[in-house]
Amino acid sequence: MAFKNLNLIEPILKALALEGYHTPTPIQKQAIPLVLSGKDLLGCAQTGTGKTAAFSIPMIQLLHEQKKHRFGIKALILTPTRELAIQIDESLAAYSRFTSLRHTVIFGGVSQNQQTIALKKGVDILVATPGRLLDLINQRFIDLKQLQFFVLDEADRMLDMGFIHDVKKVISLLPSKRQTLFFSATMPPEIQKLADTLLTNPSKVEVTPPSSTVDKIDQVLYYTSKGDKIKLLKHLLSAMDIESALVFTRTKHGADRVVKFLQRDDIDAAAIHGNKSQNARQNALKGFKSGSIKVLVATDIAARGIDIDELAHVFNYDLPNIPETYVHRIGRTGRAGNSGVAISICDEEQRKELKDIEKLIGKTIPVEEDHPFPFSGNITPAIEIKKGNSQKGKRPSNNNFKRRPKRKPSA
Repeated sequence: MAFKNLNLIEPILKALALEGYHTPTPIQKQAIPLVLSGKDLLGCAQTGTGKTAAFSIPMIQLLHEQKKHRFGIKALILTPTRELAIQIDESLAAYSRFTSLRHTVIFGGVSQNQQTIALKKGVDILVATPGRLLDLINQRFIDLKQLQFFVLDEADRMLDMGFIHDVKKVISLLPSKRQTLFFSATMPPEIQKLADTLLTNPSKVEVTPPSSTVDKIDQVLYYTSKGDKIKLLKHLLSAMDIESALVFTRTKHGADRVVKFLQRDDIDAAAIHGNKSQNARQNALKGFKSGSIKVLVATDIAARGIDIDELAHVFNYDLPNIPETYVHRIGRTGRAGNSGVAISICDEEQRKELKDIEKLIGKTIPVEEDHPFPFSGNITPAIEIKKGNSQKGKRPSNNNFKRRPKRKPSA
């Protein structure tokens, strides 16, 4: 199926052709007709499935086709991070270039002056993060009385980041008569409850279940000691002749530390996390996309919004403590039909995280033993492999992975 078979208007088809888009992704194929028909939508889709286009393209078409264009914000897209907000606004610019619709993006961490100037000129579609949105509403720069569309994107990440109360405040300010599009990669009970209160007889679209991993992503696991993790990372970047890699750490301090060690070996690296200024984050992301920065080291929250179609390698320098996060991380590669490699480094303290991840994805991650920094201590196997398990991965055959004796409680 091509985009032209989805009853899209010529200005949008022309814009999509310029972007090189000809065939819709599964979520776009399902969601676009539903949104065009005026239905509320509940979308369960992980990163990299094309959901931004799935909700923005039909919304642009419906607004463009309106005969009377009243002054005021007609569509609000609420998203958790600055990077994702900027990315969505860039997509809106591409898809709406042959329409007269106006859009802008607002987020915290920067001066509000340019944002308020854009709002005063008039905006049809507003992309916003919760905190800055509520701030500018309180200052009366934003009025949502004319709102026709509300998009809540990355709802589960809103919950993880502690924004759920701000989201509920925003929802209380919305007109009751509107079309609502709700997207989340996972559906924990609180998010499902929020969806139930927001949506009216919604259609549901679910693409790539959150517990699955993309088939084209090769996953591999390396065991090493905590003290050798950075040495192993540097070795793999060099030995595998990797041109660019996204490396995930659990903490901001950890991200800075990894960058520091990589730069000592003349590896072009930069960190992106919440303690960095907006300009520093944007410059790092721009350098990574252009190729001037070889390794981008990120925390999970900051990584939302990093969208690079040809990213071939993702590293889990630290395994995440939430197993679903592993799926989101490795979903940064293997996009747009490309293959990808997800490499995880596990030390003696992260066996529980590995066990939870393998339980979620329903298979063991193949282990690579041939490297210069093998773990030499005793650690418990993460998951017991049953005979005849077709999903099993390669497990270490040496005797270093024995059950560790229980530790006596300290006095």
